[in-house]
Amino acid sequence: MAPRTNDEQTDGRTARTAGPGAPPPPGTEPAPPPGTEPAPPAGTAPAPRPGAASAPPPGTAPAPRPGPGAGPDGARGAAGADERVAAVRRAGAAARRWRAARLAGPAVLLAVALTGGAIATGALREGRAVPAAASAAVDPGLLGGGNLDAAVAALQAHLRSQPRDHGGWATLGLAYVEQARTKGDPARYPQADKALARSLALAPGDDRALAGRAALAAARHDFAGALGYADRALRRNPYSERALCSRVDALVELGRYAQASRAARTADERRPGVPVFTRYAYVRELRGDVATARRVLRQALDAAASPGDVAYVAAQLGQLAWNQGRYASALRYYARALAADDTYLPALEGRARAQAASGHRDEAIRGLRSVVARYPLPGPLVALGELYEARGAAGDEARAREQYALVDAWAALARANGVDADLDTALAAADHGDKASALRAARAEWDRRRTVHTADALAWALHVNGLDEEALSPARRATATGYRNAAFLYHRGMIELATGRTAQGRASLRAALRLNPGFSPRGAAEARKALGGAE
Repeated sequence: MAPRTNDEQTDGRTARTAGPGAPPPPGTEPAPPPGTEPAPPAGTAPAPRPGAASAPPPGTAPAPRPGPGAGPDGARGAAGADERVAAVRRAGAAARRWRAARLAGPAVLLAVALTGGAIATGALREGRAVPAAASAAVDPGLLGGGNLDAAVAALQAHLRSQPRDHGGWATLGLAYVEQARTKGDPARYPQADKALARSLALAPGDDRALAGRAALAAARHDFAGALGYADRALRRNPYSERALCSRVDALVELGRYAQASRAARTADERRPGVPVFTRYAYVRELRGDVATARRVLRQALDAAASPGDVAYVAAQLGQLAWNQGRYASALRYYARALAADDTYLPALEGRARAQAASGHRDEAIRGLRSVVARYPLPGPLVALGELYEARGAAGDEARAREQYALVDAWAALARANGVDADLDTALAAADHGDKASALRAARAEWDRRRTVHTADALAWALHVNGLDEEALSPARRATATGYRNAAFLYHRGMIELATGRTAQGRASLRAALRLNPGFSPRGAAEARKALGGAE
């Protein structure tokens, strides 16, 4: 499974859970220190729950302001349309290079899935009517309550009548980031970029727009840029929840775990709530403290009020349980998440993985097919391909190849919209694609950030290219923090066996299967086979 990021901010405003410190009085917005910009008055558009996002590094020129004729959706005009069409064409071309004739259907599926959002919001561009109340409905509840498309439509209509509302532009930018995450559509990122640029052009230094830049930077996997923007936002408003959360995310994804832990405690002291609790829990999980991570997430679930919060936290608990091989518990949490939001992608994907690990392969395949039909992202595409391979029915080999080829198409579209997709490429290509390309991507990602996930990807890419002695160091580094991940242990064990360290390799493989025996259809089978051969 791809590395988990805390890429969804929710609107929880509840009692503190994670660490020490005194929260602000209930029901009040904490006052920023003297000299900082005050919080916006009630009624202005607050930031929504953004996805893990990214923007250009600090010091680079901001994105150009949309020219005349650009509407509040940030995508009007021939240039925007041409860019989107070109990106989809590049994605289709990448898929055709993999499997020209067979992949015609999946390539169309990818294009439809990634452009469906444009059709959904196209009513504004075509002049269709918008509900009369929309112009006044710039409500944070819309952004956190599960109807993101309605929130975007309301913001677009509001900004048509109030085009100088810099807070509204910042909120719209963050909403586009969240749409990109929930729809698996990286073409939303340029729209977010334009909206945030418009906000900063109207109000240079606005903390909400800077926090939006941090979210966009993180979504594009520019985590150094995300950290810079988060720090700038926090200098203006030390209590910005979005900036506090983005700062934790950036430090985690840069591999600076001790700093991330301190940042999570600071965030908990200043703005306790569901978004901070989930990040605090993930930092603890990365350090091997699963018990604390579980406790904090359970408290966050108890505190969750909106359906979006419930779905998000319950799915986080489901993944934590799945990582530890506790499939029945994982399925219960995923069921709770889907009861709150039956379209929530991480819960749908997680439930399918837990079903597969529990021996219900056909159910898992049906579930993942439903996921990739709407959200053709690398993680579920690879998982579905491996399930087809494991089932081995007539036509399953070709179906598996189609899923792996669509990963390449997604990566092409992601890169066309400013997303660094090297980690996704390395993880998928090492097992199911061009091994040399996997190694190039893994090395490039390792040069940018030194995390347990990039260490694992580099180690495995080196291994599949026959460079096992070189692979041993990053494989050990991936497991050095105490993070309990069966795939990491499997990779380390296979590398240890390949370098003649038989006893260590067997111990690592046994640990992987003991921790999570269904961590991967392919990986688990290979681990058992290797153990049998090493006896």
